[in-house]
Amino acid sequence: MQSQLKISLACFIVLLLFAPLLSDAKMVSIIKEGVNIRSGPSTSSQVQWQVNKGFPLQVIGSRGKWYQVRDFENDKGWVYAPLTTRKSHLVVKRPVVNIRSGAGTNYPVVSRAKYGVVFRLLTGGGDWVEVRHESGVTGWVARRLLWGG
Repeated sequence: MQSQLKISLACFIVLLLFAPLLSDAKMVSIIKEGVNIRSGPSTSSQVQWQVNKGFPLQVIGSRGKWYQVRDFENDKGWVYAPLTTRKSHLVVKRPVVNIRSGAGTNYPVVSRAKYGVVFRLLTGGGDWVEVRHESGVTGWVARRLLWGG
């Protein structure tokens, strides 16, 4: 009985230590066009793909001035941290989404966006978020249709 209590206490302590890391994943976005995502934390590492300004990434690790990141398609790589910002951006994760004039399906559609389009988050933290595209289009999108933050 006493050993079960020790194990339970140890599990509780581990949970307390790591819960903040699991619940509050750090998100960053890219600050300029054509930033390389590499296979390792070095400019000599192979370029896996490139991302453009605003593209959101989830930080899953770090080494020096490099972040290990994951994108909305679950691809992983490394990005030089000074090329990122904490400004919130979102990417469309569905084939097409409606951008509406207000937060709800009862509002008219003002535009549409396709898979992979990036938006700057303006307001919202619930089921709907207000976003702006670099073209100037502003409106509301259901949060479940987007990835990032």
